[in-house]
Amino acid sequence: MSVNSTTVNTVLGPVPAEELGVVSVHEALLSVLPGAEHAFDITLDRAEIFETLAGKLRDFRAHGGGTIVDSTGMFHGRDVPLYEALSRTTGVHIVASTGQGPEELLGGYFLTPQTNPPTPWPAEKFADLFSREITEGMVVPRVERRGPAGLVTTAVTRAGMTATDESLLRGAARAALATGTAVTFRYGDDAAGELDIALDEKLPADRVAVGGLDRKDAADAGAPEKIAARGARVVLDHVGTEDDEHLTDTDRAALVADLVRAGHTDRILLSVGATGVAKGHPANDLPYSHVLTAFVPLLTAHGVGDGDVRRILEANPRDLLAVR
Repeated sequence: MSVNSTTVNTVLGPVPAEELGVVSVHEALLSVLPGAEHAFDITLDRAEIFETLAGKLRDFRAHGGGTIVDSTGMFHGRDVPLYEALSRTTGVHIVASTGQGPEELLGGYFLTPQTNPPTPWPAEKFADLFSREITEGMVVPRVERRGPAGLVTTAVTRAGMTATDESLLRGAARAALATGTAVTFRYGDDAAGELDIALDEKLPADRVAVGGLDRKDAADAGAPEKIAARGARVVLDHVGTEDDEHLTDTDRAALVADLVRAGHTDRILLSVGATGVAKGHPANDLPYSHVLTAFVPLLTAHGVGDGDVRRILEANPRDLLAVR
């Protein structure tokens, strides 16, 4: 699939980057804990799922949203035909992702494939798997390949990077470098050290987005500032979540204002981390529109100007997602 530097891979095919509008970069549409679809007490009513997601996407668009990035990767409920229908119906661009992680959520095949002796997949095999989902289309089980993935995503184990996590992150970085897409990962316990792994694969820093940086431990360690200073993207991806683990929205807004004043406006990305429909695990059921309806006024109150807000919501994610 040939694309140029001004296009973004959506589930309906490449679209001009300038058409994305406001982008939410770390969301989930249908999220199914692997294996939950086989549980006796869980139903997957596609019509009901469609109506629920369509309602949430229409709300996002009504409040000024343009594009949702489903950053769940492979094997966690990603339903490309469903996302195609949702995009056509609601007018919201949907960017789906390839990738997997962390290790604890991998299927056994990827941990002990049929080799003698059994060994986890190396980075180059993950890179090939992810790259093909971008260049040949995303796999729809038992059917075919569909449209191209628009992002490579992974996550690092919260307790610290495992050897398999490192293979996943290196594979994701290699796939991104080979295909001209970007990579995003949710950090584990050492954001800067994990970023070093991706950069070691020669991926430009501005093609790497580090998620989870609105956790309190990240803020306390100065991780957002360190990541931005390295030239990578800082993703505050739990806007609206206020609990023992995360900053409040007021503190998030202050953090954004500090990053803007430090000259890092072009490194900031925002997302709710909402789950449209969850099966087998609790959902973050905040609306995708929360950034627009509740958080932008807080940014304004903290002195972030309209131009900087538009840069953060539109230009930054557009630059990240554009295929180069």
